[in-house]
Amino acid sequence: MIRFAIVGTNWITRQFIDAAHETGAMTLHAVYSRSQSQADAFVADYPCQQTFTSLDALAACPEIDAVYLASPNALHCQQALLFMSHGKHVICEKPLASNLAEVEQMIACARKNQVVLFEAFKTASLPNFHRLREALPDVGKLRKALLSYCQYSSRYPRYLNGEHPNTFDPRWSNGSVMDIGYYCLAAAVTLWGEPEHVQASATLLESGVDAHGVVVLSYGDFDVTILHSKVSDSSLPSEIQGEAGTLVIEKLAECQQLIFAPRGGEKEVLSEPQHSNTMRYEAADFARLVEQRQVEHPALAVSRTTAALLTAIRRQTGVVFPADQAAV
Repeated sequence: MIRFAIVGTNWITRQFIDAAHETGAMTLHAVYSRSQSQADAFVADYPCQQTFTSLDALAACPEIDAVYLASPNALHCQQALLFMSHGKHVICEKPLASNLAEVEQMIACARKNQVVLFEAFKTASLPNFHRLREALPDVGKLRKALLSYCQYSSRYPRYLNGEHPNTFDPRWSNGSVMDIGYYCLAAAVTLWGEPEHVQASATLLESGVDAHGVVVLSYGDFDVTILHSKVSDSSLPSEIQGEAGTLVIEKLAECQQLIFAPRGGEKEVLSEPQHSNTMRYEAADFARLVEQRQVEHPALAVSRTTAALLTAIRRQTGVVFPADQAAV
C-alpha cells in the first residue's frame, strides 16, 4: 500500500483522494496546510495519520511514500524538488511547472533520486482517450484537428471586480493556456509528439496573463488548431479529420463521448462508460509506476515537450512569469 500525503486542501485534492482510494493501492497518510485549523478541518472529512504545517517536516517523514501536489503552479517545482530529494514519489497537478527549465530540473531530480515523477494529466489515462488513440488509423491520412476547451471561469467576475484570484495572476504562473489550454496541447503531444512549428496568439488581461488564445501546431502535412479561453464558454466539440473520416470528441479533457464518422458512412459511437471520478485512472497509473519503480516512463517525454511548447507559446504572446526571470 502506497502511503501518500497531499499538499493543497481544495476540491481537486478531495477528488484525487477519492480516486486514489478507489485504486486499492494507495492510502492517505498525511495532510499539509499552512494553517493547522484548515488541516484539522480537512481531516474531519478525510481522516489520516498525521497533519503538517511544515513542508520540510513532511518531506522528512519516513512513513510517507508519495506526495500529491495541488499547490499553485508557481510552487510546483520547488516543492517537488524538496520531496523528491527526500526520496518521495511525486504526482503533481498539471501544468508540471512554470516553464521548461523548471520541468527539466524536476526530471533530473527524479532520475538522480530514483523516484517517480508523474504529471497529473488525467486525459491521457482515460479509457476513451486510449480508444481514441486506437481509432486514429480509421480516419486515414490525417489532415486537420481542432481541439477546443473554452470555459468561462467562475473566478473571472472576481477579477473584473478588482480582486486578484490566482487563476488570473502571473505571480502564480497561471492563465488560459496554462490552465485549460494545457489539456488540448498535452493531448496533441500525447497523440502526435512534438510539432515541427508552433504559432500562437492571445488576448492578455491587464494583469499580464492570457484571457483566451489560439495555437496552431504544424506537423508537416497536417495541422492542429487549439482554441482556449477562460472568459467565454463553448459547446464546440473537438475533432480529428482525415481523408477517410472524422473522430469527434465531446469535452476533450474528459473524453465524455467519442464518435467516428466515416466519409460517406454511418456514425459509430466508440466511447464506453467511464468512472464518475475521472481522476481514478491517472491515480491507478501513478500507483503502477510507483509499485514497479518505473522512474523512466513515456509520460515524462510528454511533460517535457508540453512544457517546451507552453514556454514558446508564452514567449510569442508576451505572457511572462516571475519564474521565467529566475530561470534566466
